Amino acid sequence: MTRPEPVFPPSRHALYETHRYSPAIRSGDLLFVAGQVGSRADGRPEPGFEAQVERAFENLAATLAAGGCGFADVLDVTSFHTDPERQMEVVLQAKDRAFPAPPYPAWTAVGVTWLAGFDFEIKVVARVPVHP
Repeated sequence: MTRPEPVFPPSRHALYETHRYSPAIRSGDLLFVAGQVGSRADGRPEPGFEAQVERAFENLAATLAAGGCGFADVLDVTSFHTDPERQMEVVLQAKDRAFPAPPYPAWTAVGVTWLAGFDFEIKVVARVPVHP
């Protein structure tokens, strides 16, 4: 049995320490990425919704890279939104940049009332590619 291994991007976020969680866990050829938000390295949110979404995708990219993956390896996406009706267009634009062509990952979007001071969060499951 494969032992789960925590994965941290090079610029470790204060949020991981504050809330005591790993940004990702690798188990076998799967990478389970915890929800990424639009936080700066010190844990503070980016001001403005668009900036939070962009930073969340940047944080996601860094965590995927630390686990040996990229957006093309993502199988499943779950996103959390504090105001889905108003926010969806901005999120879809960022999502289209990250996943520009089929096959698209499975995606579930969930409206929530609280994200610890943030307005958007994205978590994914990716398959770690095998390199010969």
